[in-house]
Order: sequence, then structure tokens, then C-alpha cells
Amino acid sequence: MVDAPPPDAAVPPLSSIAPPLSAIAPPLPGRAIIRQRWSDFVFLHWRVDPQLVAPMLPPGTRPDVHDGSAWVGLIPFVLSDHAFLPLPPVPGAGTFIEINVRTYSVDERGQRGVVFRSLDAERLPSVLAAQALFGLPYRWTQAGMRLTADTLEYRARRRTGARPCTRIHARPGAAPVDTPLSRFLTARWGFHERHLGRTIFARNTHEPWPLVDAELLHLDDELLAAAGFPDLAERPPDSVLATPLRHPGVTTEFAAPTRVA
Repeated sequence: MVDAPPPDAAVPPLSSIAPPLSAIAPPLPGRAIIRQRWSDFVFLHWRVDPQLVAPMLPPGTRPDVHDGSAWVGLIPFVLSDHAFLPLPPVPGAGTFIEINVRTYSVDERGQRGVVFRSLDAERLPSVLAAQALFGLPYRWTQAGMRLTADTLEYRARRRTGARPCTRIHARPGAAPVDTPLSRFLTARWGFHERHLGRTIFARNTHEPWPLVDAELLHLDDELLAAAGFPDLAERPPDSVLATPLRHPGVTTEFAAPTRVA
């Protein structure tokens, strides 16, 4: 009697059926329901073992890998002009800082996305709305940003739980970056999430990222550990990118989420 192969032996990795990553977003599958402006990004990323992140992903997805590694990001930015379309921007929503810890996923359809381990934001109404609409793990945070002639610094402390904090100080460069790795880490046109007992995928679109190289000047972080990655902040990131200082940012639109089988 011949032993049967393991269940996944004949199943190709999901990354192999996913389309190539493009710096240009594909069109949304339907009308946009949310519009935002994103600016002043710092992208810090670390290589990790795919087996570390696999249990953290929603059912129906697997780690998306590059060079055999999964990747975890710590990413601060400024969000502004939030609007539920076709309405104008929400009065009082204003401009606020968001800092997310994320990794990357691919589903059975080959849809590549982001999985957020945490999203820290200053505006409590926005936090509550994102939790209710998408099940996203938003947390209410006190945060600030300081912009100098050539550097960008974010500080934040969560208002709930153990109140983890972070300080990220970086110097964006001038050299444009467009590589297979930079696209893998940033050209993510949607997110996967578990919400109301099902896995969803929500598509988004925006202009191509204006990425530049960057230097990390200082990192003192507890958000990574709070998100399940206790050792990452103790070593330098494997990739440091940013958007140019004082760039106006990108206008981002989201379509309604769809269910992942």
C-alpha cells in the first residue's frame, strides 16, 4: 500500500497563483465608498519566518512571501480628508496620525493584501467606525509628529490596555526606489480581515507610491511586541523606506469588502 501524499503536496503556494505586483493599482471592482488622503509615510519592515505569521492570518489566507520570508511592517503616516462617499469629508474628522503593524497575505483567488495586527489612531470616532464596519483592530492612541528640515519623527502612546508606546525618527532621502521588494511591501491594493465570522477582502486604489530611500535614526517601540512580535524592535529593520518630505500624499479610495471563500 502506497502512503497518500500530505494534503498540501500537490497544491501550489498561493503566491504562485497571485498576479505580479504592480506599482499601479488596478481599478476598483465597484464604486468607491470611502476616500482618504495619506501622507508623510515611514515604512519599516522586518523579515520573519512565515510560520510565525501564519496563525495570525484570517482563514482562507496564507502568508505572502518574498525571498522565502514573510514580512512585518511598522508604518506611521498622516491621514486626512476622510469621507464616506458620495458625502464630503466628515466634519470634525480633521487630520490625524495612524500607526499600523501589519503583515502580508494571499488568498485562494490570488488576491494579495495586508493583514493588520494593530492600527493606532488619534480620532476615537474613526476608531469606532472602522471597528464596526470592517472589524479592523483599531486602538485609540495619543500621537504627535515633528517635521524638521530633513527628518520626520512620530511619537505615540496607546490610551488603553498596557498603553504601549512608540518613537520613530527617520530621515527620508532623495533617491527614488522602485524594486521588487519595495513593490511587495507597499503595492498592496486591499486588506484581508476576519469580520462577523467571515473573511473579507476590501480593495483600495491610489496613485503610485512616491517612494524614496530613508535612514532610521532612532526606534523605541512597544507596538510590535503588543502585536505579537516581541523581538523585532530589538534588531534593525531589513527595509527602510519613506515618502518624500512635504509630499502632498496620495488620495486613496476603498470599495465595499467582498467575502473570501
